[in-house]
Amino acid sequence: MAKQQIHSDKLRQPSGVFSHATAIEARGRLVFISGMTSRRADGTIAGIGDIKAQTRQVCEHSKAAVEAAGGTMDDICRVDVYIRNMEQFEAIHKVRREYFHEPLPASTMVEVVKMTHPDYLIEINAIAVIPD
Repeated sequence: MAKQQIHSDKLRQPSGVFSHATAIEARGRLVFISGMTSRRADGTIAGIGDIKAQTRQVCEHSKAAVEAAGGTMDDICRVDVYIRNMEQFEAIHKVRREYFHEPLPASTMVEVVKMTHPDYLIEINAIAVIPD
């Protein structure tokens, strides 16, 4: 059940680590990963003021969740990314390149005014399809 990155000559090449669309056979288990933040298991917040450190911690949390469900980061087909400052787009994608490889997941990124804690700079939720 291979994930496929969809390309169209009618669309501009993505400027970040994502695809415009991702296709996958609808067999296997759908895993919906809640919004992950940079809060560590001990309750402390990683990387206060550092978007790269927080993005890395969020990706590690997403990785832990998908692995606990029996999958890998390559099984993630969709991510929604909420950030506090769109000017940090490049720094976020530099870290995402460490975790996501082609075929890339579909993605939406939006800037938000507030998060559940004032020290959070990023939150990511995801959907994975894990083969049977």
